[in-house]
Amino acid sequence: MRTVLLLAMITVSEATIGVFVKLVDGRIPIATLNFYAMAFAAAFLLVTVPRATGRPLELPTDNLRDTLIIGVLIATQISVFNFAMTLAPIANVVIFWSVAPFFSFLFAWAFLGERPRRSYVAIFVLALVGIVIAKPLAGGHVAGNLVALGDAAIYAAMVTYLRYEGRTESDYDIPWQMLIAAIVLAPSLLLAGPGEPLATIAYPALGVELPVLLWAAGLGIVSTGVAYLGIAMVLRRIRADTYTLVDVIVSPVVAATFGWLVFGEVPGTGMIVGGAILLASGAWLSREMARRRAQADAA
Repeated sequence: MRTVLLLAMITVSEATIGVFVKLVDGRIPIATLNFYAMAFAAAFLLVTVPRATGRPLELPTDNLRDTLIIGVLIATQISVFNFAMTLAPIANVVIFWSVAPFFSFLFAWAFLGERPRRSYVAIFVLALVGIVIAKPLAGGHVAGNLVALGDAAIYAAMVTYLRYEGRTESDYDIPWQMLIAAIVLAPSLLLAGPGEPLATIAYPALGVELPVLLWAAGLGIVSTGVAYLGIAMVLRRIRADTYTLVDVIVSPVVAATFGWLVFGEVPGTGMIVGGAILLASGAWLSREMARRRAQADAA
């Protein structure tokens, strides 16, 4: 039951990314918003990870190079994903980002020497059908769709690097990686400006005015910090491949639902059908790759 609750917490946390980005309403430049989010996430994780793990937080001097590289990759991946959210509806971004398993396969084939199986051909054909139906180059959100596809490749590169180094997101280095990400993004304060974090936005339906900084904090603490903490905890209970399979299927659906509930974003028929095919093919590929690694481990 606790594992199910952790998975639910991670899924909901990740699904709020687009909500918080859009609630900022452009009052903070997206580059600066990304820095604020990473800073809040780093502070949250530096405090909570030692409490959650029961282990003191130590500077990873023995693998400082990996920590730096992963921190830079996290900063890049999250920044590009959040930028995509400013250009397209939430459903578009999460659906086109869901092709990440295919990039992971391609990178594993190219850099880790994992040869493809025959079943992968059928999966790729199915995914191409989904992309054609979803029409990423049609409509008024072409830029956002393409940025989301590019972010899927960045995320896959990060996952491939973690696998190459024999590491997972369950490492206790995550707070330091997030701190590196915040440091990497800190120049945005000078380049893009601090924005209006203390400005307030009125919400007549709620009868309140809330500061923009609240949504930046939510993006960092809830969408990023809580999600990464939950991932670190759940990976002690289930295999990383199992978590990835759940994440690929469930998170995009929940995120798209939030887009509909909060902002009234209703995907077109082509996006719904093509997205469903993409999610199914991504889940299928993740499962096939997990089976292959399990067989390799048992051999």
